[in-house]
Amino acid sequence: MVLRGQKVLLDADLADLYGVDTRRLNEQVRRNRERFPVDFIFELSVDEIGILKSQFATSSWGGKRKTPLAFTEHGAIMAAAHGHPAAC
Repeated sequence: MVLRGQKVLLDADLADLYGVDTRRLNEQVRRNRERFPVDFIFELSVDEIGILKSQFATSSWGGKRKTPLAFTEHGAIMAAAHGHPAAC
């Protein structure tokens, strides 16, 4: 998907790729945010969430309480380079 002019993977999609829980991935990323340059990962804005909801015709965002994280291609690669995203 493309957001802010960049190809990105949402946190849930990246977690699925690595077979980890989205919540666990996000906890580790947030705890180690300094390892990820600001242009490698970002939180979706309310407007971006609204656009995604309309694209997928959903009434809610899977019950999430926090806004999803979007990983750029470099951010996803960086997570993989650390061996396993849960070990970020």
